[in-house]
Parts: sequence; C-alpha cells; structure tokens
Amino acid sequence: MVDRVRRLLAAVAVGVAAAVLLGTGPAAQAAGAHRAAPKTPPAGVDITGVGLTEPLRLRTDTAPTHVVAVIDQVSWFGRTGEAKGPKAADLGPKYTIVVLAGDVAKQTFDLYPLAKGGPRAFRPAKQPDQRKTTAGWFLGRLTMSETLRAAGVPLERQLDTVGGGGVGGGERVLSDDALNPGRDIDDAIAELQRLLLLNVGVMLVITLGLAGIALLVRRRTR
Repeated sequence: MVDRVRRLLAAVAVGVAAAVLLGTGPAAQAAGAHRAAPKTPPAGVDITGVGLTEPLRLRTDTAPTHVVAVIDQVSWFGRTGEAKGPKAADLGPKYTIVVLAGDVAKQTFDLYPLAKGGPRAFRPAKQPDQRKTTAGWFLGRLTMSETLRAAGVPLERQLDTVGGGGVGGGERVLSDDALNPGRDIDDAIAELQRLLLLNVGVMLVITLGLAGIALLVRRRTR
C-alpha cells in the first residue's frame, strides 16, 4: 500500500513538473504571443453627399449589416475600369464613400445611384492609403440606391431594380398589375381550371368515340 502511494505521488510530481516546463517553454510562449497579437481593426464607412449635412459614419460595432452592404457595392471592382464615364448631366446625385480600417482611411469611391442607364461608380486614382491604382468608371450594382437609403442616405425608395436603357435605374418597366402577386395567383388558378375542363372534355369525347366503335364492331360480329 505504501509503495502504491509513493508511485502515485511520484507520478503527480512528474506531471506538475511537465506542466511547469510546458507553461514556460517555447510553445507556450508562442501561444501567449499569438494571443497578445493585435487584432485586425474593424471596418467602417463614411458617406458624404447630396442631402447629408454631415458625414454619415457607419461602424461595424453599431451597424455591421450596413457597413458590409455598402462595402459590397465596391469590393468587386477590377483593377481597371472605363476611362470615360457618362455625361455629368446624366449622373444624378453623388455620394462619396470612404472605407476605413479602424480610424485609418483606406479607399474612396464616388457613387451615383440614380445615374441614367444604371448606377455608376468612380474610383479616383488618388487613394487615402497611397496605393497605386488607376482612375476608372464602373457599372454599379442594381441595389446601390436601396443599400445607401437603408444606411441612412436621403434617397427615395426604389421599388424596381430593372430600368430602361441599361443596367438599373431609370423608369419602371413593370406595371403595378404585374407587381401584384395576388392577381398572378388568381390568373394562374383560373388558367388551371380552364385546362382541367378542356382535358375532361377531350377525355369524354375519346371515351364516347371508343364506345361507339366497340358497339359497331359487336353488331357486325354477331
């Protein structure tokens, strides 16, 4: 019994020593350094433009959905865009967004959600982080106007996403009747009923025809 207790105490001592060594060894120090590494600064967006008396400041800690949605409007642009954009009279109101990492401005874009022919975006060659890029025009997402409006920009609500003359914006090309789902369902049900009645009529005609043929064959075979 005494020997068992001694062996148990020895095992515990070895375990404690190993834990101490691991806690002060290179692996533990690396893990501690990893935990102490600075975190990536949170993203943010500043928006200025027509109708905004002061910059609209969106941060991930207070408006994460809006920050992601606004950044998504420009994050997919390629390295080069069109050198020439629409005429100034066709652009409509301009809204400048500045994408930030923490408090540091990284990129800036000019958005034109109500441009004729569809939303447009312009990326200036001069960027806040001094990165090398070229100025260029890009077609914007159809959701640009609604995204900015939801974020707080004073824009009228756009019920359509398909416009005349291009990729978004413009006038509505669908009538109010076409946007009424209840009416569409009623029309579909009525059409289905007419189709079922037509099928029943066809089946009735075929059945009567077959019955008549069978009756004639039976009479001739007697």
